[in-house]
Amino acid sequence: MDIVREIEDISLQPEFQKRVTTFLEQICSIDTSPAQELSSLRENEHRVFHIIETQLKSLHFPESETVLKEISPVICDHPSYSVPYYAFGATQEVYEGRHNLLYMVNPTVDHSGRGTALNAHIDTVPPYFSPSLDKDVLSGRGSADDKGNIAVIIGTLLILDKLLRRRQITLRNRLTAMFVIDEEIGGNGSLDLVIDKRINERFDSILVLECTDNNIHPANRGAIFIKCEGIASAMDKRYEDDISIEEAFAFGIIALLEEGEKLKRESFHPLFPHRPVQTCTGILGPFGEHPSAICGQVEFLLVPSDELPVREIVEKTIERGIEKYIDIYGDKTRIVDPSTGRRKLVEHYKIRREENTYVVKVMGTTGHMGSLLENDAAIAKWAYIAREFIENRLLHRSRLKVKLAGQETTTSDKLVFEGAQGFLPTHSIEQIKTRTENAFRRGIESYLCSIGSNQEDIRCDISFNKLHNDAYAGNPDARSVQIALRVAYEYGLRKPNQPVLGWDVSCDARLFANEHPELSVITFGAGKLEDAHSDSERVVLSDIFRTICASSLFVLVETGTIQFEL
Repeated sequence: MDIVREIEDISLQPEFQKRVTTFLEQICSIDTSPAQELSSLRENEHRVFHIIETQLKSLHFPESETVLKEISPVICDHPSYSVPYYAFGATQEVYEGRHNLLYMVNPTVDHSGRGTALNAHIDTVPPYFSPSLDKDVLSGRGSADDKGNIAVIIGTLLILDKLLRRRQITLRNRLTAMFVIDEEIGGNGSLDLVIDKRINERFDSILVLECTDNNIHPANRGAIFIKCEGIASAMDKRYEDDISIEEAFAFGIIALLEEGEKLKRESFHPLFPHRPVQTCTGILGPFGEHPSAICGQVEFLLVPSDELPVREIVEKTIERGIEKYIDIYGDKTRIVDPSTGRRKLVEHYKIRREENTYVVKVMGTTGHMGSLLENDAAIAKWAYIAREFIENRLLHRSRLKVKLAGQETTTSDKLVFEGAQGFLPTHSIEQIKTRTENAFRRGIESYLCSIGSNQEDIRCDISFNKLHNDAYAGNPDARSVQIALRVAYEYGLRKPNQPVLGWDVSCDARLFANEHPELSVITFGAGKLEDAHSDSERVVLSDIFRTICASSLFVLVETGTIQFEL
């Protein structure tokens, strides 16, 4: 029996593909982002779990059970706990009536193999948009990150179930499928499982299924979310003293970006030779959706203190700022997106005059922070443009002040910035927090010094209460990793002699790896990182079916159900 081809044949059957595709469309049609009322989020999670349970009930594994495991309030005592910023109340209140879904297969343990687990998350980032199917591509929020990989787990179980019913296999070790919540806000769903000894005794290895483009990663980079809340204390004298919280934050953001480049130069690790150390500018005032999602648009006003200068002079200043941004991050208007055949970015900005003000819209491209090299960050670009106008004003070339559009008049002296900093195992999470905070404060101080104001004129509160994911690096030579590499090769997901690298992103894998260093923790899955968190999130269905094949074969080899030469 050629089990490799048997698995592939099942995955290619039209009935199987239709079932998996329909399932994925169903769960993508439900909004599971935290950008909604807690009661609605709870209800939508229940709806997704009900759809998953319907699929699980059709399986025929002996000695199996489905468990709705509530989130324990004791997770708030763990260092890796992330405050669920989307809801008020204590941990017990936020997670009341909410749970993870576990499917546990419990055959008699054969010690020639190992117990293994599959993990994927049902939550997404905002904003939600509904799924649409176009031939081999399913678009929609969560299609790549991470509901496509929820479908991978279901497809894997369906294939193993069919092989079992055909009597072609007898599973020889325990299998645990984990469908978890709250990965995007820091991993509290998986954290609940990580600290449960009874759950962790079930497996020796785990595939954390994420949008890795089917690459095998035994390591993840880390990430923290930083929140900067500023207020100009000299607000009554604002226009006399030229104090502006927006302008101060432009300097702070640039200083943060510069510190990120320093961290990147310092970060050398054998599993991360490509140095995926990104500084994401996610949210500024009313612009942006998520700290780790690249903001695609910022609109600001140029307000004169006297006569409005001619448009040509204003445009030259904007373009000088853009040139300085491009010198560091490249010009995405010159890059063709291979998935669309069109330019990645049509234009950097648009400008229009409204009465005695210029309104400038800065454009970028959205995506997960891990895809910053492929995308264009509008907030970062805005900061370089804003700094150019400030420096011009200091040189008396103009009297234009930078003011973000959409800021209410009553709160124009208050501003919130949220972003994220990626890092490697070369730095501790505490080092990253200290250096990012110091950098942002240094930028604000530089702005205040340049206009002759005191440091006390702007108060900035900086916190790291949201996601704070440590980096981890596993052993690429571990047997489970070698099995994963081999099965990926069998299905054309890996080339011979392709290097084994860490993943450019942080996910729940690090919770299992750092809490249980004896585990083999592997990040692997369908979907491309550049599509995750983007306004055009999508997944290629044929990639999902190849991932299903690889994860099915991995489970069979890892559990000792079949023998496979490495």
